[in-house]
Amino acid sequence: MTAARFEPDTAQLVLAGVGARPAAATLTGRRAQTTGRITGGGKTWTVRLPLRAARWGGPELPLPSGEYRVRIEGVSVDAALPLTLLPALRAQLRGDRLEVGPPVDPVYDSDDAQAALERRYADHGAPLENAVFLESFYGRVAGCNPLALDREIARVAPGVIRYWSVVDLSVRVPEGAIAVVEGSPEWWRARSAARLLVVNDWLRRRYVARRGQKVLQTWHGTPLKRLALHRPGFDPRRIGAVVKESRRWDVLLAQNPYAARILRKAYAFLGRPVWVEGYPRNDVLTTGDAAAVRAELGIAPGEHVVLYAPTWRDDRQEIVDFLDPASLAAETGSVVLVRGHSRTLIPGQDAEGARVIDVTGYPDTSPLLLAADALVTDYSSVMFDYGVTGKPMYFLVPDMDHYRGELRGFYFDLAAHAPGPLVSTQADLVAALAGDPAAYADRYAAWTGRFNARDDGRASERVVARILDQGLLAR
Repeated sequence: MTAARFEPDTAQLVLAGVGARPAAATLTGRRAQTTGRITGGGKTWTVRLPLRAARWGGPELPLPSGEYRVRIEGVSVDAALPLTLLPALRAQLRGDRLEVGPPVDPVYDSDDAQAALERRYADHGAPLENAVFLESFYGRVAGCNPLALDREIARVAPGVIRYWSVVDLSVRVPEGAIAVVEGSPEWWRARSAARLLVVNDWLRRRYVARRGQKVLQTWHGTPLKRLALHRPGFDPRRIGAVVKESRRWDVLLAQNPYAARILRKAYAFLGRPVWVEGYPRNDVLTTGDAAAVRAELGIAPGEHVVLYAPTWRDDRQEIVDFLDPASLAAETGSVVLVRGHSRTLIPGQDAEGARVIDVTGYPDTSPLLLAADALVTDYSSVMFDYGVTGKPMYFLVPDMDHYRGELRGFYFDLAAHAPGPLVSTQADLVAALAGDPAAYADRYAAWTGRFNARDDGRASERVVARILDQGLLAR
């Protein structure tokens, strides 16, 4: 039997018991773990488990939302604590299971309470501010094109207020930005007050445009797989939702002319501007420091690094299991980075193994592309970004017939144009990694000429200049 309490000031879960001092204590979730500090011994002992963690060299932040297992070596944890709002998170202990959630007052949890906040938002009582409201992948991270634009806005227009929409405060936001947790009164107010909304996916919840407020949709990749109105199967509800969503956007950003044509048609984005400026998120692939990223990930100088970054599947929640990262690392002598899609971040859990680093929770994909010596992907749009690096790509696609024929469909024949080998097994991948990438030099050059002509390291500069020139924000 253990006694338990929360220490709000220090953001810790404290458990106490009698008997010999335990040797170890941990709090383990799908994407984070903390180690307890143990004191006492003999007659009684105390374990203090932090509810904050630092990853990738960043600051200590509250634990990501989710369920955590409390483990104290040699002790059966049997305790209960009611739902408590701590600084920066909520927590509830039941037995050896700790539920962590975002720091939104429970009074706003109900559908009625959120409906009341939505009605207040729709009335737009807050005056417009010289502010930008940014959201990336539904607030799960602060990355992609919105992050690159945030950095450029901060550089050239430091007077602009920068709000970041986040699912909880485990999401690291850029220096000087203000994190607002989705569903909180502060989130609704910031969304109403910002002159410009910058998002890379659909706007969520209720959206009511107000005079002077604009939405820049950056999207999150050049498409190979069919999108929106082009997806297989006729569904009137999907068509209605797509058209309703795209009418919310005032400007659409595209990486290249090919993507501009596809996105305009797939989202029926007609009569409004599409900016073809390259992708801001790819600026770091030209200007960034790969050694610094590797050091942040704990990779020793001189290591060969393979990044495995598959896309998500419509028929499953977690990352595909076509590759064993630990055995790939052993067979190739490489460090293997595993980057799941943002949609697999919450339902999945970190891959483990010798010389394997799961970077699904890393704040942004682009620095990982910079750090990798080779990319292994399937149908992910990272294939269009990685070309900026000039480094080899490999395509592990054992389910291509199913994905192309039933799940999504393609806009072009990947096998005919891919700038690297397509393989169906891990053994074939290992053989391909040992081969000479020069065999694909002509295809690679054609690929980058088509998709990366504007990815010159200055896309953020051009996009923010247009934002300021057109008065969407003021300096």
